Amino acid sequence: MGPSAPQNSWEWIVLFLDQYGSAFAKGAVLTLQIAVISTLIGCIIGFVVGMIQTIEMGKSDPLWKRITLKIVNILLAVYVEVFRGTPMMVQAMVVYYGSDALFGLNLNPILAGYIVVSVNTGAYMAETVRGGIMSVSNGQIEAAKALGFRHTATMVNIILPQALLNILPQIGNNLIINIKDTSVLNVIACSELFFTTKSVTGTYWRFFEPFLIACVIYLFMTFTLSRLLRLMEKKLQGPRSYQLVTDFMDDTYGNGSAVIDMKKGFERRR
Repeated sequence: MGPSAPQNSWEWIVLFLDQYGSAFAKGAVLTLQIAVISTLIGCIIGFVVGMIQTIEMGKSDPLWKRITLKIVNILLAVYVEVFRGTPMMVQAMVVYYGSDALFGLNLNPILAGYIVVSVNTGAYMAETVRGGIMSVSNGQIEAAKALGFRHTATMVNIILPQALLNILPQIGNNLIINIKDTSVLNVIACSELFFTTKSVTGTYWRFFEPFLIACVIYLFMTFTLSRLLRLMEKKLQGPRSYQLVTDFMDDTYGNGSAVIDMKKGFERRR
């Protein structure tokens, strides 16, 4: 470097931000896009798989229906076990290079990234949704059956809204994990934040400062999203405190006279 070369890490950080600020921003935006969209798709996959896995069949159901459900459940179990039991980095390599080797498809690395993260998240969400459905009282399913609801209607109208509230923290957790785990997509040259940072380091062969910048960006994204998700959870759960009906009656009838009259009437009946 010439005489104007940075003398300390702070000056190097300023230099990298000045020269590659837009590259860091593009990498961060792509990281966020892959994480958010893939988490949403993964949630849809998880809900579908979870709903299918909780379908109950009795002896009165047709044989073909029971056999079909059994086969589908076996295939879904294999999908969940494979994607939960192998690293996402390996999955990325298999999907990206396998699509070319097996089917002759030249996948774009970014599209391959979306596919891998979505399917991987779906496998984890399937187990989460199944647990959320099982946490809802079985009596509600029995009551829905007694009213003539089919399995899908029972799930959509009664069970899933309650299960969604129970698994909302896990959905947020998966989103935070996906933001960090997109870094493994650099093995297929997906230009997310980690890949961009690694490319920047080659310019001056400085590693500490670019990765420190990336670290701060990752932390900012995960911290901001975790706080937003916590606010959303509180909003959906409603207020922790509640107002007694008697308070409402006091306000309605004034000076609590209606409550007093009710209490007197109750005492007279006793």
